[in-house]
Amino acid sequence: MKRIRIIEDDEAICTELKTLLLANGYQPVEEEPCDLILLDVNLPGENGFAICQKLRRTSDTPVIFLTARDQPEDELLAFGVGGDDFIRKPYHSSVLLARIGRILKKTSNDMMTVRGLNLDLPGMKACLEGNSVELTKNEARILWCLMQKELCSRDELIEDLWTNGMYIDDNTLYVNIGRLREKLSRIGAGDFVRTVRGVGYRL
Repeated sequence: MKRIRIIEDDEAICTELKTLLLANGYQPVEEEPCDLILLDVNLPGENGFAICQKLRRTSDTPVIFLTARDQPEDELLAFGVGGDDFIRKPYHSSVLLARIGRILKKTSNDMMTVRGLNLDLPGMKACLEGNSVELTKNEARILWCLMQKELCSRDELIEDLWTNGMYIDDNTLYVNIGRLREKLSRIGAGDFVRTVRGVGYRL
């Protein structure tokens, strides 16, 4: 189930969004990790533009601005700070769901973000807080599997790698896990991949 974070100060709208998302197979959450963020602009204290700008320093999580602002300059600013879409209130539920689905379909094939760690699968690159490291195909695929499920058995990882044309056995998996950990440590994520004794590995 895809996790969608709602950043909205209007309780009625927030409740409405949560109901809509739950009814359509999404899990509304209040914090990361998440797969997409619905972000209002007019918030108490820091506005949505500033929040998105800060988020982009460490994360590629898709952001849809959902706002009552309707000026062209607001929409331009939203994209300028890293937003992925801009929807004006009052929104149409079907349109909002279609936009969410489109963005999630696109990002699910290319990018994954968990607790600030970003993985570009096609580019075979992991990033954390502005630091990046290149990965091999095996390493990138292993990290992708762990980021999707968070806990994978050795057999599940080996089966996924075989399915995707990368021939690997238990010993080769162990070597690749070691190399992946070493590379992640270079960007401050050395403890992200942990061994679960008798089971496999978890993120």
